[in-house]
Amino acid sequence: MQSQTVWFMFPLFPIFIIFFIAALAETNRAPFDLPEAEAELVAGYNVEYSAIIFAMFFLAEYCNMILMSLFTALAFLGG
Repeated sequence: MQSQTVWFMFPLFPIFIIFFIAALAETNRAPFDLPEAEAELVAGYNVEYSAIIFAMFFLAEYCNMILMSLFTALAFLGG
């Protein structure tokens, strides 16, 4: 339970920074997006899947970003 006067983000700032960096790495956002290289034409599952299956992979990445944002809001910003 968070207090009414201060978010947990401030007293737990080092943990918040570690969680934020881990969330960026988990969701493959910059600067952790280099191994995947989405800009290339021939890159892993981009060749194997097309149409709705590729759209499902794409939507799953964005659902993962929303989930990490939800965890951050619940754990550090008071829910």
